[in-house]
Amino acid sequence: MTLTVDLNADMGESFGAWRMGDDASLLKIVTSANIACGFHAGDPDVMMNTMRQAVRNGVGIGAHPGYGDLQGFGRHRMQVPHATLQNQIRYQIGAAQAMARAAGGQVRHLKLHGALANTAAEDFELATACYEAALTVAPDITIMVLAATEQQAAVQAIGCKFVCEIFADRAYNDDATLVDRSIPGAVIHDADLAGKRITDMVLRRAIVTASGKEIPAQIDTICLHGDTPEAVDIARAVRSQLESAGVRVVAFDV
Repeated sequence: MTLTVDLNADMGESFGAWRMGDDASLLKIVTSANIACGFHAGDPDVMMNTMRQAVRNGVGIGAHPGYGDLQGFGRHRMQVPHATLQNQIRYQIGAAQAMARAAGGQVRHLKLHGALANTAAEDFELATACYEAALTVAPDITIMVLAATEQQAAVQAIGCKFVCEIFADRAYNDDATLVDRSIPGAVIHDADLAGKRITDMVLRRAIVTASGKEIPAQIDTICLHGDTPEAVDIARAVRSQLESAGVRVVAFDV
């Protein structure tokens, strides 16, 4: 049986005159797109333009909600009451659904962004609150979670549809969480290295941490960050090396 995996990227993260990433090029390589919903990045024009390009390229659309942190690009950890956070998640998904529909597509999945995602990977209750809120707005949505973390535990407890992701451009701690960006080596910039390490993980069906520990994991999709300067090169290298290893790169089923 042929091994298959989805390749996703965070994008739609420009805002007004501020330009971030090369989404047009990425959308010719990836199979799923996590599109910012205006809280950590993005604006209505950027959302619409990115979604239209995703539809033209046959790329699956995902809502990518984060903390209300434009200045910090959603990477500042924030203390937000769960009820308020749930409404912020609903608000962002609603915006994504409206834009996707107008662009001729639909929102297939949800993926948390940045500090919100990292906190949810450690905090089962927070992850559960976010995902339950999403499901009140989009009951059939697929939740994209960080493999082998509290995010995965939360969706398994809820019983909703989910896919597990690993990162091509980030180093891992021994508990399957991501190494903090402030630590040297946390972000991987070498495209060839990213392609080799992710292919190795997919074939092993395991996360390999910075220390060399191997964590067995469900791997349905691979992520890279669109704001990384080398994002397009990393996407090409990851896809090329996976396909060379006999792995078929396709959008996950919903």
